[in-house]
Amino acid sequence: MTSTFAPLTSAFAQAIISSDPSKDPLALDAARTAIIDFLACAIAGAGDRTTGILADTVGANLPGEAILLGSSRRTDPLVAALVNGHAGHVLDYDDVHASVRGHPTTVIIPALLAFAAEREFSADALIASYVVGLEAMARLGLSLGSKHYENGFHATATLGTIGAAAAIAHLTRASIDETAVALGLAATQSSGLRLQFGTDAKPFHAGMAARSGLLSARMAAAGFGGAPDFLDNPVGFHSVYAFGAERPSAVTENWGSPWQIVTPGLTLKAYPCCTASHPVASLGIGLNREGLEADAIEHIAFTYPPGADAALVVSKPGNGIEARFSPEYVFAAALIDGALRLDHFDERPVLPRLMDLARRAGRRHDETAPPMSSDPRTRFVIVDIVLRDGSAIQRRFDGLPGLSDPAEKFRDATARNPAFADVPSLVRTMSSTADLRQLLALLNQDAAQNPE
Repeated sequence: MTSTFAPLTSAFAQAIISSDPSKDPLALDAARTAIIDFLACAIAGAGDRTTGILADTVGANLPGEAILLGSSRRTDPLVAALVNGHAGHVLDYDDVHASVRGHPTTVIIPALLAFAAEREFSADALIASYVVGLEAMARLGLSLGSKHYENGFHATATLGTIGAAAAIAHLTRASIDETAVALGLAATQSSGLRLQFGTDAKPFHAGMAARSGLLSARMAAAGFGGAPDFLDNPVGFHSVYAFGAERPSAVTENWGSPWQIVTPGLTLKAYPCCTASHPVASLGIGLNREGLEADAIEHIAFTYPPGADAALVVSKPGNGIEARFSPEYVFAAALIDGALRLDHFDERPVLPRLMDLARRAGRRHDETAPPMSSDPRTRFVIVDIVLRDGSAIQRRFDGLPGLSDPAEKFRDATARNPAFADVPSLVRTMSSTADLRQLLALLNQDAAQNPE
């Protein structure tokens, strides 16, 4: 029954706990593909310096049965959700969703995997709850409008907290009231600023959201109280975070018809850097194949629609971490090396041979174009190149490049470690509680130990 006191929050909670995506094979197949992609990113990210610092700082030596991905360690579930969420996002290689304008899987799956240490459930249940958590996160993103992100919030963190809580509420079949409180507890922990892009703190946002979402669901289930009307209250989520651009009805309208994981669907990253730089990466790789030499280039100009490069906060990176957010560097690496690898974006100083070309690049905006929005049709980049012989080249990329199958990405990200070789096939077929236990055991191995 929907509460008359908080009709929108109650309707949102009802949609979450009553959903049954198990009847949609397209949604389930997309979910399995996304989980494989996330695990590739998290296993690779487990070895990152910052993942180690975070694990040690938050107490990964605490007792518990929750696994740390790509590690043989087990720990407290809240710690595991935090560390695994960070690991999945630390390489900026994880999936993105247009309605979220952020990264949903690296928040929701770590929360669900951590919860598996507390309660047994099937692989099918995990997949269904992931679909629902993503739906909740995406619907909230649509309801907030564009100003939330434009004014400086990192939607992966602010919406992910609520998406993770929604996934746990669906999994446990919580009541409407309990779910509403859990969502409100998650909303009061929604935080994360885009000013952290290009720093160690950006992936921390994903881990923070995973932990906060799990914590919120656990607290509500234990009887901890909170405001049950986070979407309806005059000083609630929309009034605080939407800056007047809200469309509250988007939270529930057409819920699951189709599922957001199907349409518009996830973009699985082909390159380990900020999504907004991927079009110039594809153009750079294409020009490399055409035989264009860096020494022949006098100047490069990237033209974006208004707001399309908002996440690309670095023009002159000092190291590979910053370079993930520099289209100038991404294009230079793609053109000169003909590919983008993880080692282009590690903590070492940027390579002078690449920066030499990156410094010849600049940006501009087509103010006559529609501002970039969650509609992928509004995203484009035009690259104009002036050659030293006076001639010119122009290339355009519309939309976003992506992967349909992350199998090769998984092999590369895990360094073809045989310990993880069976993970993709298991994720494709897993169904039972035993299957999920088997997956957790496979993932609870040290990625650094590769007998090959």
